[in-house]
Amino acid sequence: MPETPACGGECKRSLGFEFTMAFQPVVDLPTRRIYAYEALVRGVDGEGAQAVLARVTPETLYAFDQACRTKAIELAVAQAMTARLNINFLPNAVYHAETCLRLTLDTARRLGFPLDRITFEFTENERVMDRDHLRAIVATYHRFGFQTALDDFGTGYAGLGLLADFQPDCLKIDRLLVEGIGEDRVRQAIVGGLVGICERLAIDVVAEGVETLGELRALAAMGITRFQGYLFARPRLGRLITEAEIVFPDLA
Repeated sequence: MPETPACGGECKRSLGFEFTMAFQPVVDLPTRRIYAYEALVRGVDGEGAQAVLARVTPETLYAFDQACRTKAIELAVAQAMTARLNINFLPNAVYHAETCLRLTLDTARRLGFPLDRITFEFTENERVMDRDHLRAIVATYHRFGFQTALDDFGTGYAGLGLLADFQPDCLKIDRLLVEGIGEDRVRQAIVGGLVGICERLAIDVVAEGVETLGELRALAAMGITRFQGYLFARPRLGRLITEAEIVFPDLA
């Protein structure tokens, strides 16, 4: 008799639909290199994330979370990714951190993708019901060599309260705070304060949703060096965007 999975078989539950991943680079401006790629869920015909997520039910949430991790690693390996891989995960879908990592660990080890090149991003938009549970998840992921990132910071439920409870390796500032920051003193003050907090806590910062040169200049002047957004590259299906395809602006 085959052994029952530790998840009680939930990781094997059929989703009833197929999906894939697009990858968007996170660039390091001073070195003009791609630091990481974020895996973003897409439909097999290029449908956006919301169209895919709308098909996920409470009964398939855990299986979907597990399938996303596996798919991201498989596609990263198939496309010979050498940068970091950022994978979004759903904290409320993780019932036991170590058990829920088993499929991720097995997939990465089987395909030879280094564990220390994986960052798990969780979004502030998902309301975390149990802060102690989230702290346990992050501690477990760190123990296995993964990094963690707090995504979409500046929107959602928790804000600084969540950051006060625990500290990820990276904080990703949402487009909501980035948009028009070159001409917006309020946004400049808020983001400048966040950068100062992260410096004191030894947390890396990525500015998301950067679309204009004015935004980039303002953010770089605050000391931010890593960026993600349409100014550099849109998410792409099928193959990774290369450094040679990215136009790195000269801020001098």
